[in-house]
Amino acid sequence: MGLREDLLRPEAYPAPSTASVELRETHASWVYLTEGDVYKVKRPVDLGFLDFHTVELRRAACEAELMLNRRLAASVYLGVVPVRLGPDGRHHFGPEGEVVDWAVHMLRLDDHRTADALLAARALTERHVDRLAAHLAAFHGRCRADEATRAFGSPAAVRAHVVQNFEQTRGHASRLMGEAQAREVEAWQLGFLDKHGARIQARADAGKSVDGHGDLRLEHVYIDERGDITVLDCVEFSDALRAGDTASDVSFLSMDLAAHGRVDLAERLLARYARETDDFDLYGVVDFYESYRAWVRAKVATMLSRDPGVDTRVSSGAEAVARRHYLLALAAERKSLISPRVVAVGGVIASGKSTLGQIVGDDLGAPVVDADRARKSMLGVEHTARLEEGAFSGAYSKDLTARVYDEVLRRASVVLDSGRPVVVDASFRSAEMRAKARALATRHGVPFLLVECTAPAEVCRERLRERAKTASVSDGRLEVFDAFCASWEPITELSAEEHLRVDTSRPTAASVADVEARVPTWPKGLDA
Repeated sequence: MGLREDLLRPEAYPAPSTASVELRETHASWVYLTEGDVYKVKRPVDLGFLDFHTVELRRAACEAELMLNRRLAASVYLGVVPVRLGPDGRHHFGPEGEVVDWAVHMLRLDDHRTADALLAARALTERHVDRLAAHLAAFHGRCRADEATRAFGSPAAVRAHVVQNFEQTRGHASRLMGEAQAREVEAWQLGFLDKHGARIQARADAGKSVDGHGDLRLEHVYIDERGDITVLDCVEFSDALRAGDTASDVSFLSMDLAAHGRVDLAERLLARYARETDDFDLYGVVDFYESYRAWVRAKVATMLSRDPGVDTRVSSGAEAVARRHYLLALAAERKSLISPRVVAVGGVIASGKSTLGQIVGDDLGAPVVDADRARKSMLGVEHTARLEEGAFSGAYSKDLTARVYDEVLRRASVVLDSGRPVVVDASFRSAEMRAKARALATRHGVPFLLVECTAPAEVCRERLRERAKTASVSDGRLEVFDAFCASWEPITELSAEEHLRVDTSRPTAASVADVEARVPTWPKGLDA
């Protein structure tokens, strides 16, 4: 018997003893699970994009895995331990015998708390997705970003990965999805790089290429009962495959949600992530990266399905996974199931526009591009930093406000170019501002709706009193409320089809219902 079989014995593990051992096989590892621990052994393989064929390479990969994964799961990754060959000629994790291999020792987490298990149990909520988007945004914000990671996000580096993917799946993809479809995906991905290489390079130059995760799948995300998130199993064997555009990283997860039948949650994840990172330009590349990531997933599954060293049940299941992801790579270039449109949500200070806009955005799976965040971003300050200027002066001067609206509409245009709807949250207090938003929709040939949020003045004032007690993205406050209201230009230039007044002093559900009666959204209660 060899190492693989020897480590299936409970007696191969240190005290306290385990009653059972479960083996899970991947293309790169043998993962042994006891009641409370996990031991991950690298398989002695060379797959081209990873090389574990020597003990030294496997040990280095284990040490890299430990170091890199402690960024997102410090309490789970316990150490690197030797695999020994005992006096009885059997492999084990005890203290005696010759060291013949290495393993990553991990704390075992509850299998029922992975994101894919929660999804299958219909327990993965929209709140979970929102927290995950914020968690990933924070992670990417502290990831290493330097000249090396910038190079990994360059068009040339991305093209090299894309070309390798197609070369390594030549013949296998066409067998599972058809020759014409396989050629279509290849032509589309390479054509995107030809057409939009400058866009990808600009993102790398702007610091969007980081030392990220590289393998953000639902099965690697754990969400406990409190909603706390732990993410495992980043790519450890290749800096080039782990680092790259943050949009590429998050698109692996959005692609996986789509593969599990929840395109609505995939779009919600992207929308929330874009807002958390202030990166709406990701919509200019995300469909490409979703297609690329789907092909990567299909490639890995293809390799596992054709591996003679794995169980036949594993190989047959892997082939089904490969087929589904090859087809998903093709679908990524298709239009969204929700039609693109512009929903502009405006009103005076504290009229409830941001609250309503976010809810409508969530129901549409659409990003919410708001003027408050854009303004803070342009000024280089934190989103919750207070800019207590006088009415229409300083950060709120006429010239800067015009620039803010131009940037907001530019961001919205990127979203529309991707074939998705967008919600724009700003006051839209003048006819000129509203005309620019309407012109954006006209240029893209999509419907336009201006939702005017209203509420009695004293309701708005009370909201401002409450807002002053906590940090807020908005700088609206009592001192400028009256001046703002005095500057409001009544909306007379829009037709009834393009203008909806909503009284937000009513229950929120009533306001949302008014908007959703005019704007198609994702069906309620979707599940896998």
